Amino acid sequence: MSEHALSSTPVAPELDPAFEPRLVVTDLDGSLLDHDSYDFSPAAASLARLRAIGVPVIPVTSKTRAELIPLRQALNLTATPFVAENGAVIGLPPGWCHPSLDRPGDARDSVVIKHTGVDSRFIRARLNVWRERLGIRFTRMGEMSMAELIALTGLDETRARAARQREGSEPLVWEDSDQALEAFQRALESDGLALTQGGRFHHVMVASSHKGSAVSWLIKRFSSLRGRAPLTLGLGDGPNDLEMLEAVDQAVVIKGRHDLTVEPANAALYRTQAFGPAGWVEGLAHWWGVDDQRLTTAGDTAAL
Repeated sequence: MSEHALSSTPVAPELDPAFEPRLVVTDLDGSLLDHDSYDFSPAAASLARLRAIGVPVIPVTSKTRAELIPLRQALNLTATPFVAENGAVIGLPPGWCHPSLDRPGDARDSVVIKHTGVDSRFIRARLNVWRERLGIRFTRMGEMSMAELIALTGLDETRARAARQREGSEPLVWEDSDQALEAFQRALESDGLALTQGGRFHHVMVASSHKGSAVSWLIKRFSSLRGRAPLTLGLGDGPNDLEMLEAVDQAVVIKGRHDLTVEPANAALYRTQAFGPAGWVEGLAHWWGVDDQRLTTAGDTAAL
């Protein structure tokens, strides 16, 4: 993005000149990662700058914990928390753990895991019950062959296997009418479950566990550990990002390669012109690229 484009971009009013603590929460597929190739290189320089000035970037995704292990390494985000399965799983690295609340015995892969919903086996059992009782058509991810899952997602076999390691949710492909979908949602509600739509799948999980509730929890944890609430920025491209984008101070809806409606109730909202990671950089520049000189310095504007 050019210096002229950054300087002419509207910005959030009255950003704290003392550079208060900041926090970025972001969707992955279609946002920080390209929808088709899963590439994030257009955002690499921005990620490096945020890391250099100590702004945590937290992935908030429908992906599983197993999928996030190598991704966190690739993105160099191993020091920050993550939210997996649309809020059903929260992972805390050591620097985000509370000595009285997070037992070391909970740790796996050097991360303490918080489960906010129910076991995915319960969800799968209820999905099978409602499919038979309502006579509706859908295919759960766990029912797909590896070849079908790879063809649908574009993942290689290793990553596709990781995508099936669900802990607190179950993705499915809807194959019935809108009317049947409404009946299905009502049935799930009677079990305390909810259906949310992502880019490729519908996701079923506990109704109270979603991206927004997980992000709100992490903001409180950050504030408790740091002694000060952060200015928060959220970026996403799909309907399953709505609650996340409503839980933050400033929101970015990244232009999606889909025709799904994404209308978060957030007055500080920006919609990008670019897709994927290029849109991610555009959204970051919109809110922070001009006012925060730690992010944009003379001769380095294009890094954002």
